[in-house]
Amino acid sequence: MLRLAGLRASAGLAAAASAPAAPRPPGLRLRLLRAATMERPAAGEVNSHECESVLREDKVSGELETRTVDSLTDMPFATVDIQDDCGITAVPQTNLKRSKENEGIKNEHIKKRKKPSNDYQPNYFLSVPIINKKITAGIKVLQNMILQQDKRLAKAMVSDGSFHITLLVMQLLNEDEVNTGIDALLEMKPFIEEILQGRNLTLPFQGVDTFRSQVGFVKLADGDHVNTLTEIAETAQRIFQEKGILAGESRSFKPHLTFMKLSKAPVLRKQGVKKIERELYEQFINHRFGEEILYRVDLCSMLKKKQSNGYYHCEASIVVGKKPVGIQDLINEALHRERMKLKSKVKQIKELLLKPETQAMIRKELFEGRVLNDGNHTSDADSSMTLL
Repeated sequence: MLRLAGLRASAGLAAAASAPAAPRPPGLRLRLLRAATMERPAAGEVNSHECESVLREDKVSGELETRTVDSLTDMPFATVDIQDDCGITAVPQTNLKRSKENEGIKNEHIKKRKKPSNDYQPNYFLSVPIINKKITAGIKVLQNMILQQDKRLAKAMVSDGSFHITLLVMQLLNEDEVNTGIDALLEMKPFIEEILQGRNLTLPFQGVDTFRSQVGFVKLADGDHVNTLTEIAETAQRIFQEKGILAGESRSFKPHLTFMKLSKAPVLRKQGVKKIERELYEQFINHRFGEEILYRVDLCSMLKKKQSNGYYHCEASIVVGKKPVGIQDLINEALHRERMKLKSKVKQIKELLLKPETQAMIRKELFEGRVLNDGNHTSDADSSMTLL
C-alpha cells in the first residue's frame, strides 16, 4: 500500500514537471528564486516550480550578459588594458572566453607601447668634451678650494679629463644597439652643420650652482648659444628615437659642466655629509671660467673602463666645427709659418748656389777681385819707391 502511494506521488511529480508552467510576471519569478535560495526542500523532495524558475532566471541572465558584452566590444575602448591603466590586480571571472579571444589584440597593444620607466636605465650618452685648459684649470682650483674646507669630499670630485657637457642619455643593451647608436650619431652631423651654418658655437662658462645640493656644476652663461645647443640636443634625441633607441629624460634639457657629485661617494652620507653647502663654492658663484668652442660630439659609455687620459670610453665621434685654438696655439702657428718661409728661402739659395753658371760667376768675381787687389798692391809699391 505504501509502495503504491509512493509510485502515485512520483508519477504526479513527473507530470507536473513535464507540464508547461503558467506564465508568471518577473516579480513573481524573482520571489520564487529568492524562496528557492532561502527555503530548502526536505530530503527526497523536489520542487518543480522552483527548479523551473531558477532555470529561466539563468537563461534570462545569460542572454542579458551576452547582449551587454556584445555592445561593449563595439566601443572604441574595448581593447584598453584597464588593469595596467588603473593598477587593478584582480582578474575578473566573467567573460573569460571573450578575454581569451581578445588576448592577441591586447598583447599586440602592449608591444606597441613604450617600455616602463623602471626598465629604462641609461648607460650611454652624447658628450661635448671640455678641452680648454683655462676652463679645466679653473675647475681644478675650485675643487682644491672645496677640499681645503672638507677633505672628505675628495671622492665626490669628477676626475681630470672627464669634464664634458651631456647632450643626450640613452640605453644601449647590446652590440647591435650600439651600432645603431653609432649610425644615429653619424646622421647627426649634417643636421648640426645646418644649424650652425658655418659658424662656430662658443660656449661661455660662468658661475657655479648645484642640483638639489647633490650635484655641483659650472653654469653655462645665458645667451643665444643656449638655444642653439638646445636645438642640437633636441635634434639628437629625435634622430635616436626614430631609430628605436630609448633616449632622453623627463626633465628639460639644461646644459651644465659637472665637477662633483655626492652620489659618487655613498659613504659620505654615513659620515654626515648630506648636501653640498653653498659656503664651499661661494667665492666662485660669478667666476668666469672661460669659453669652449663646440668641435666634437662623442658617443660614450657610462660603464666601460675610461681611457688613460681620464675621458670616457668612446664608441664613435663626429667633428662639427673648426678645431678650437688658444693664444699660445696661435703664436706657435705663426712661428711655424715663419720657419717654413725661412726654410723655403734657404732651399732656394742652396739650389741657386749649386748651378754651374752661378758658381762660374762666383769664381770670376773672386778672381777679378783678387787680380784687382794684386794690381793695387803693385802700383802702391811702385809709388812708394818713386817717392824714395
